[in-house]
Amino acid sequence: MGRTVVIIGAGPAGLTAALELLRGSGMQPVVLESLDEVGGISRTINHRGNRMDIGGHRFFSKSDWVMDWWRSILPLAPESTADGMSVMPDGDRHFLVRPRLSRIYFLRKFFDYPISLSVGTMRNLGVRRLARIGFSYLYASVFQRKPERNLEDFFVNRFGGELYRTFFRDYTEKVWGVPCGEISPEWGAQRIKGLSISKAMVHALRKILRGSGDGLAQKRINTSLIERFLYPKYGPGQMWQLVAEMVRQAGGEIRHGLTVTKLRHDTGRVVAVVAEDREGRAIELACDFVISTMPLRDLILGLSPPAPEQVRRVAAGLCYRDFITVGVLVRRLRPSRGSLAGHPANLIPDTWVYIQEPDVRLGRLQIFNNWSPAMVSDSATVWLGLEYFCQEGDDLWRLPDGEMGRFAIAELARIELIDAADALDFHVVRVPKAYPAYFGTYDHFDVLRRYTDGIANLFLVGRNGMHRYNNQDHSMLTARLAVEAIVSESSSKEGIWAVNVDDEYHEEKSTSDGRSTGPGV
Repeated sequence: MGRTVVIIGAGPAGLTAALELLRGSGMQPVVLESLDEVGGISRTINHRGNRMDIGGHRFFSKSDWVMDWWRSILPLAPESTADGMSVMPDGDRHFLVRPRLSRIYFLRKFFDYPISLSVGTMRNLGVRRLARIGFSYLYASVFQRKPERNLEDFFVNRFGGELYRTFFRDYTEKVWGVPCGEISPEWGAQRIKGLSISKAMVHALRKILRGSGDGLAQKRINTSLIERFLYPKYGPGQMWQLVAEMVRQAGGEIRHGLTVTKLRHDTGRVVAVVAEDREGRAIELACDFVISTMPLRDLILGLSPPAPEQVRRVAAGLCYRDFITVGVLVRRLRPSRGSLAGHPANLIPDTWVYIQEPDVRLGRLQIFNNWSPAMVSDSATVWLGLEYFCQEGDDLWRLPDGEMGRFAIAELARIELIDAADALDFHVVRVPKAYPAYFGTYDHFDVLRRYTDGIANLFLVGRNGMHRYNNQDHSMLTARLAVEAIVSESSSKEGIWAVNVDDEYHEEKSTSDGRSTGPGV
């Protein structure tokens, strides 16, 4: 048997690493997962035939390697409609091509997202507010805040102060629970990247001139502006369940119910991983390499012998934002100008809606029917996902499921999206450490990176592994690069850390076989 690679976590990064290792490396991956399911936050929850996507996962990437990898496992649906959208295939193992529409709900009205200068937007905002937005944008274009010290500076420089206060400040602070002035601008650089008012306007003009028939060839479009994406018929978990099957069939191991508590290391290398099962029994696995997607704070604080005091202090100060999704099944939505004509349940066309209203704690709303018709068991009903950003142990987190469900239904009724009497069922899912935060001790993150980079056979990948707000395609790319480093016996982690630093990570910097030819990955 070849050398053993212990992989912590069976999410997109961990499963990608396991499958890539099995494709010719001769190494044995052993995946340790605390949950009974695979997929991490990309798993699909099945509640009485209604499926929930935790956080919403568009299968779109500017990396050809990622797109080809996905489609090698789930081919495109064999048929499509005249507008290029997939019809529901007879078989189960297919990608659907879905239209992307996300809007902002504010002042009990729907606004384009990203904000555009459409007639509807101008009518909703009113002349006075529009004038303030225009003048503040021009002012910010001339008088830039340099250096950008925080997320407020980042937003104001790109959108102007008035638009920032109208559409960015309150929602962002609802997500993170702290003022934008306390959040690193790096979050905006990774999540919003090159988006600005001018780019959104140029995109809208091109759409008018060329139409929207670009299919999936959207590589040069900012990710926030893409109009179509792939989606598994039964949600993102379907992809990762298939990958897990492939890992097992190829000889890899996936062990469930094991929570990693400790990494033993000696002379700059991890020598064993210690995990705890559900009965509290410790299990120790010797290893040649470790690929970790577990929260970085827990990994560092669990090192044996302990990391230096400064490293432990910075690790202990890393913060996370936790997440509750409440699935709510309703007979119908309340009629609105955004409803689909003739739909019996007054379905709106959005995949998700950003809830900007200040009188509710609801942050984002998914309409699972629009991700895939197979996500809802009865097409005459509407299956919604209400997303709440919270802190583990706070008042929302502690609410019993029944109270949380009733609270969510009441909020939907308060903002006039449903009548409470139309609610049929609900299901509550709590996700700890869903979002690595860019405050706390994050400004000293380089201390953690230098220390962990010095452990030669330890590779940090994925969202929580790197404490970086990665999408699943970013996580997959970091996993692939970790595997390449292990196979080539390189201890360099530079390429892994370069993923998702800027828009260049996924541009035309690769050879025909998808291998990196430069530092931008």
